[in-house]
Amino acid sequence: MSQSAYIKLVKGSKDQSVTLRDVEDALLRYREMTSLTGSQLGWDYEGAAFPYTIQSEGDERWFYLKGVSSSYRHIIMGISEATSTDGDSVPCVQVVLPEEATHGDKAKANELCKYMAKRWQAELTLFNGRTMYYNPRK
Repeated sequence: MSQSAYIKLVKGSKDQSVTLRDVEDALLRYREMTSLTGSQLGWDYEGAAFPYTIQSEGDERWFYLKGVSSSYRHIIMGISEATSTDGDSVPCVQVVLPEEATHGDKAKANELCKYMAKRWQAELTLFNGRTMYYNPRK
């Protein structure tokens, strides 16, 4: 059975809308940061931190990350609407782990979700149903 995590752009988030291009840019920035860290350390940290290629089927609602080794298969990312804890309908990024996903996929998906939620100051609902708040709340 597939599992989903949601990165919700709620009140107080840096942005109030998100596109698929924004998600892809965030992933490319993550890959660039890990590449720079790897060059400082003298090893291929980028390959270990982001073991995926970004693949799109031409659909403007989703794309998937295809694993480059047997430990990582794929993660699907798309744009949708969700209900925030306040009951409002908000834009969100849905991250889906298909049935074939490995434990490595789940760990990387959690890491990528936390990175994007922190970057956008968003509300993150993890695969286990727990919620993490990166947005300023009063």
